[in-house]
Amino acid sequence: MQIQAHSHLIELATPFVISRGARTHCHVVRVTIQYNQWQAIGECTPYPRYGESVESVMAQISAWIPEIEKMSPFQAKQRLQTMPAGAARNAIDCALWQLIAQMEQSQFPAPFFDISPTIETAMTVSIGDVETMAKQAREYAQQGATLLKVKLDAEQVIEKVAAVRQSAPTCKIILDANEAWAELDLDELFTMLTQYDIAMIEQPLPSDNDSKLADVAHPIPLCADESCHTAEHLSELVDRYEMINIKLDKTGGLTEALELETRARALGFSIMVGCMLGTSIAMKAALPIATRAEIVDLDGPVLLGQDVENGLTYLNGTLSL
Repeated sequence: MQIQAHSHLIELATPFVISRGARTHCHVVRVTIQYNQWQAIGECTPYPRYGESVESVMAQISAWIPEIEKMSPFQAKQRLQTMPAGAARNAIDCALWQLIAQMEQSQFPAPFFDISPTIETAMTVSIGDVETMAKQAREYAQQGATLLKVKLDAEQVIEKVAAVRQSAPTCKIILDANEAWAELDLDELFTMLTQYDIAMIEQPLPSDNDSKLADVAHPIPLCADESCHTAEHLSELVDRYEMINIKLDKTGGLTEALELETRARALGFSIMVGCMLGTSIAMKAALPIATRAEIVDLDGPVLLGQDVENGLTYLNGTLSL
């Protein structure tokens, strides 16, 4: 095999704002694997929250290439699972899934997975003032979106949720605090939010402080994101969350994501599949999880100024191959 990695800087259509800050560009790393007549590409998005950068991910991949290149794709896929989970492993793992599908005379996700022809995906309302968030929610609803993911910090939570609900009265709404609610009274806040028909709340507390959730009533289901990377984290989450958010950049690829999904369901968790900002290359790799998930948040390409050629089709709040 021949393996190469390159970084790409992609401008966003509009600034993307969450509780940890704003972004105007998406910086991804793509891995290309050449094996005989076949060529495959995997993509990852290094995430500073997890101590990753483009430079660190590129260095990891470069360190692994001399060993992996000597192997067959099947051997490399197995060896890769002994490497640390994270964005670097994800890019290689997803490229290998695609490569092996080609070797089977098919195109990923076939022949390994049957994918629903259309999948409902959340459309993301990023943090802004009350009026701006209401306007974005209204526009999404008018475009046909049926599921909204509302990013929030600790400021004016109720006012912003109320405005979004009023602007999108028929949409399913999930909230994402990105660990920002440590200083809020969660018992009171969760109770107040029930009047707005919220389907789920994602990661209200920092991952190193979420043990407190075991002592807080959950009138609205809670979803672990930053607190859940791989299957080994599940045992700590049982009394704190009802759902987990599977992201391939956290699990280190589809191989571990499938294991995480299986073990999570055995423990009674519902499944959300999410993404970092990225192109359809990254979103396609997550479709085997998305086709079975209760909540899907794979709208990364919608937020970009330009997606890759032959990307996923996004229409009326759904995605399709």
